[in-house]
Amino acid sequence: MKPARPQSARSRSLAIGMRAVGAAALALSLASCTLFGGGGDGGPSAAKSGTPGQADPSIVAAAPEDLRSYYSQQVDWKPCEGSFQCAKVKVPLDYSKPDGDRIELAAIKLATNGDKKGTLLVNPGGPGGSGYDFVRDAANTNISDKVRSAYDIVGFDPRGVKRSAPVTCLTDKERDASRAKIYALDTDAGLDAALADNKAIAAKCVEKTGPVLAHIDTISAAKDLDILRGVANDAKLNYLGYSYGTLLGSTYASLFPDNVGRLVLDGAIDPSLSYEELTSGQAVAFEKALHAYVAKCQQSSGCPLTGSTEEGVQQIHNAITAAEANPLPAKDGRKVSGSTFVSGLIIPLYNNDNWPILTRALATALAGDGTGMLQLADFGADRDPSGTYTSNSTFAFNAINCLDYPMVSDTASMRAEDQKLRQLSPTLGYYFAYGGSNCKDWPYKNARTPAAAEYKGSAPIVIVGTTGDPATPVEWASALRKQLGNASLLTWKGEGHTAYGRSNSCIGNAVDDYLVDGKAPADNTVC
Repeated sequence: MKPARPQSARSRSLAIGMRAVGAAALALSLASCTLFGGGGDGGPSAAKSGTPGQADPSIVAAAPEDLRSYYSQQVDWKPCEGSFQCAKVKVPLDYSKPDGDRIELAAIKLATNGDKKGTLLVNPGGPGGSGYDFVRDAANTNISDKVRSAYDIVGFDPRGVKRSAPVTCLTDKERDASRAKIYALDTDAGLDAALADNKAIAAKCVEKTGPVLAHIDTISAAKDLDILRGVANDAKLNYLGYSYGTLLGSTYASLFPDNVGRLVLDGAIDPSLSYEELTSGQAVAFEKALHAYVAKCQQSSGCPLTGSTEEGVQQIHNAITAAEANPLPAKDGRKVSGSTFVSGLIIPLYNNDNWPILTRALATALAGDGTGMLQLADFGADRDPSGTYTSNSTFAFNAINCLDYPMVSDTASMRAEDQKLRQLSPTLGYYFAYGGSNCKDWPYKNARTPAAAEYKGSAPIVIVGTTGDPATPVEWASALRKQLGNASLLTWKGEGHTAYGRSNSCIGNAVDDYLVDGKAPADNTVC
């Protein structure tokens, strides 16, 4: 799941900011994972034998006739990134015109040296997260030896993301300037200014990205996923999806029920919820996570928050309000506004192992130095210390959401949502509001309408939820399990976003046994 980004002209909305990221800069291991199971076993889709890169005739024959040229394409895997292999996979720009223009998806493979059951495709979340980066940087630590010994692990950048026909909008300097802007969205002048800037950015996205901008919706990405399965010569899809990756996975299961092998959906999104309902759920969950953090902080030495848990949360609220009025200075000369403060605040809430980092950043912020909070906000925005943005995830995130969700964007409705969110989440609610302003002037209509997943396949699916997940509340996992039917729910009693790879052996063993041995955990297993 992609961290939500409340700063910048993209408005303050945090909604659907969901990503799983491997351990990396600032010691922030924001990784997430999932797992489930039910009765029976759809099989791990044994890899077809044959010449590497040569399409299996039976898989090609089973593909839609107008797409068979994609399923039969030769994929040239070449050594890259040290011990990995990389390739480009062609997919249609527009699935309604498969004979038209094509785009390429960047993929990376961590190959197993032994007998393999097939390929495990991985999506780390977002929307906008790079599966290529996740496999390169985190597959060896976040995916168990048992799974890596059984499968080739393949990550890919979905359409519109980083290396795969990326959404391109602003230069790095323009991104810094955009993030530094302050909008009083609860005033007419402030909202008008944000809308004008968002409209201008959208125009630049159209100019710099080209036609693919209209076709980076999740339904198209799910169809890409089936082509990736086909060119891997797997009769069934084996898949590990985190956060937004669970929406991609459940969409796939609805579209291709007979092609489902072993799917693990960790940090589940309920596909039936509207954008506004998702926003409300996140606002409540992040407020809950903030209270859990403060309670833990106050039990530790060096915590700058005093009194009761409620008093500690209020001190953070006061600091955000103060930064709104008078942005904090940072050592590099930039300023930390209230929205940038919140951007930094939410990043460590994705993983409780990173709570001490938040404590240190808060301590310096409360002493008048915003440097630590700005570093956290930069990490969430994929900005390195040199001022270079290492991904396009912010723009891909927004562009995909605009195609995936119809959003309320009239002023009266956004004002009403603002008031509701402030009641649900007194500390953070305002920063979740006005999400519709991101897409009000987006040049393309939504391609997807929220609806419950429909799965009629015979292979059981495993869904994983975490009780203290701030980005994908555990209730969403339960809802998705009911919608899929032939699935089982695995729940971790813990804090942070997602579970597999960062929780405990109960979760890890259950997921591994399902992926490798086909043994799905009992439904409603709690770890």
